[in-house]
Amino acid sequence: MEERTTQILGLRVRYLTGGPAETDRPPILFLHGWGAPAETYRVLLDYLSTDSAPGRGDAFRVFAPDLPGFGGSEEPPAPWSVDDYADWAAAFAKELGLDRAILMNHSFGGRISIKLLSRRPVPFSVGQAVFMDAAGIRPHRTLGHRLKVGSYKVMKRVLSLPPVRRMFPDALERLRKQRGSADYRQASPVMRQTMVRCIEEDMTALLPRIDASVLLIWGEADTATPLADGKTMERLIPDAGLVTLPGAGHFAFVERWGQCSRVLDVFLRPDAG
Repeated sequence: MEERTTQILGLRVRYLTGGPAETDRPPILFLHGWGAPAETYRVLLDYLSTDSAPGRGDAFRVFAPDLPGFGGSEEPPAPWSVDDYADWAAAFAKELGLDRAILMNHSFGGRISIKLLSRRPVPFSVGQAVFMDAAGIRPHRTLGHRLKVGSYKVMKRVLSLPPVRRMFPDALERLRKQRGSADYRQASPVMRQTMVRCIEEDMTALLPRIDASVLLIWGEADTATPLADGKTMERLIPDAGLVTLPGAGHFAFVERWGQCSRVLDVFLRPDAG
């Protein structure tokens, strides 16, 4: 894979690309998960761009950007929504001349993919898509969790008041470290707000609008995006099939790479689309 940079919507962007420059097959556009830039997926990207499995056909041209705010790409100037990321992904595809693509994603990239594929018109032609442990469905929260979140928000508002901040300047940051998730704690202020805006949106209603043929690959033991989410997507996306990888978690494609690669080979055969 080759590392390149470009400018998209005024932001400097790093992306990986590889594979044959000339091929009749659609290129693959890969959208990564939260906090896991493109380099995280090299085993997958290298395989798709250089290997040619029996029956799968030629290798693909692959494009895998670091989404704004991650890896080698600049942060957005203000907190973004999923729609903002979808606008950016469409602009990235246009800049690189991708009028058609196989759309592949993991985790947070699933949110962006759902937005793109449910738009009318879809920004570029997508006949096939691969969702791996994808996000997009708001999780069911217990009463205890809702009370915990509610109390955190109240405490955050109180500790943000100017008089309180003057008296206890470090209290708000301590609260964030104690109560926030690891992804939230590690993010910058802009990306923290971006994370909140993105995860609060439930995209379940958009799933029936997806026209592409969708392969869903899920870890049986995924706790970040539970298998139930994959089953919901399979039920609501008109042309979708779910493959469950036994015992695997949120990065199921790594934990069960042998099984995952064989499933991809079958789905991506030239005659499968």
